[in-house]
Amino acid sequence: MDGADRRSRILEILLDAFVPITGSELAGRFNVSRQIIVQDIALIRASGQDIVATPQGYILAQALTGGKLIKIIPCQHGWVELEKELNIIVDNGGKVLDVSVEHPLYGELKGMLMLASRRDVRRFVDNLQNSSAKPLSALTSGIHLHRVEAPSEEIFANIERDLALAGILLEK
Repeated sequence: MDGADRRSRILEILLDAFVPITGSELAGRFNVSRQIIVQDIALIRASGQDIVATPQGYILAQALTGGKLIKIIPCQHGWVELEKELNIIVDNGGKVLDVSVEHPLYGELKGMLMLASRRDVRRFVDNLQNSSAKPLSALTSGIHLHRVEAPSEEIFANIERDLALAGILLEK
């Protein structure tokens, strides 16, 4: 079985799972190392699947959220576009749950955002500007992922369309 087939099968297993599945269990099923499974999970995430790593193992976020629609949206932009990006998401009816980056040394770094309105976005941007902190995306040349919740696939399509028009959506 090649890597693409294995990743497809891992995703099928996670789609059917109601409880987390450990990396060791997946490694045993496919007769590969746990590190290969970690890499596979990263590639599956990069394809847009929202996989949560818990102390008990891997599970799709939708299994934890009672079926609400959640999607990972890859973006890239500089500091100037940060507020515009977040406003596009909330103006279209999405809620920005968090932001994450893949750091070469530390792996996945995540920051909770929970932004559902322009007021939330403005407060976040003000806090960022009034602190000495930098956004996580500063660590990765502006590349980052947002986990977004929305009530329908149509809203996700509108968010991605508007982010693409703004030059912010990172092509998958």
